[in-house]
Amino acid sequence: MPRAKKKVDETLEFARAAGIIARDSNCTDIVVLDLKGISSATDYYVIATGTSVRQSRTVVDAVQVHAKEVGRKRYGQAGYEQGRWILADFVDVVVHVFDKEYRDYYELENLWGDAKRVELE
Repeated sequence: MPRAKKKVDETLEFARAAGIIARDSNCTDIVVLDLKGISSATDYYVIATGTSVRQSRTVVDAVQVHAKEVGRKRYGQAGYEQGRWILADFVDVVVHVFDKEYRDYYELENLWGDAKRVELE
């Protein structure tokens, strides 16, 4: 398999895994957006709604653990202390875990309405 194709497949699988972690942690409204060719900043957004600050932090922590297991590095994180919109930046995958109010207000999936949605499985 060519190296570029392998990297794309690994990136997609990491995005799916982050979505599955959010789903398995009882987040709601989980969306994985394919932003390739639309955004120069990243390839995938994983967006989920947490039911509490504690749950949102737990999801982001679990994604971070998975990232380490598969050899990915987190390059940035924001909002962890407040917990209303936590962003974890893995460069080609960005994970957003919102509370319901912030999710409804920012509507990221509508902002990127032309992006393809990725099935988790």
